[in-house]
Amino acid sequence: MSSGRRSRGIVVPLVVLCLLPAVGACARPVEEAASPGRGVPPPASADDLGALIVPEVPSGLPRLSDGDLDPPAGAKRVEDVAGYAEDPARERAVLEDYGYRHGWERFWGSDSGPLTGVFVDQFDVRAGAAAYVEDLARNEAEHYGGMLSEEPAGLPGDCWLLTVPDPDPEQLHGPAALAWCVHGMFSVSATAVADSVDAAEEEVRAVLAAQLDRLPPR
Repeated sequence: MSSGRRSRGIVVPLVVLCLLPAVGACARPVEEAASPGRGVPPPASADDLGALIVPEVPSGLPRLSDGDLDPPAGAKRVEDVAGYAEDPARERAVLEDYGYRHGWERFWGSDSGPLTGVFVDQFDVRAGAAAYVEDLARNEAEHYGGMLSEEPAGLPGDCWLLTVPDPDPEQLHGPAALAWCVHGMFSVSATAVADSVDAAEEEVRAVLAAQLDRLPPR
């Protein structure tokens, strides 16, 4: 697998999905009928999706302004996400193969202390979201080390959890937990850096529960 993806959201050596290796090496075709879920229409735009993102996190960390981050958090188009890679054209082709529509990012905390991030991305079909989630989880585990669990106890099905109790300080500034779930045509991720891996995992689990509850039914 390649390591051609730069930080998605905060340009510091910690957090977030796209410090991780690019998913392109694992890309695979996905085909499935669209399934918005029980007659509830999915968000039609990134702004509609943004209205569904949790406004706060259980730890009470202060929210970071989207515009103060580099690149900015908030709404994400396929070209924005592809732009985190060293080869944006190839990454865009991969994301389009997944059926990527749009996404939203939000962060709380600071770049030197506890930090929490939420990422929700919407796809044309559930299979695309599932392929994206699995590839990211496996690539993150390869990049950071730690323990990767598929369908861990206490999380819904179709989730992955990575705990990193003793991270490389060049990558993460503290113990971390990262989780990814498939929810219908959405990929939902939460990341946390905290004083201990137990605290990070507790934050991630609580944030995921709150975020999944705000999305349309599966």
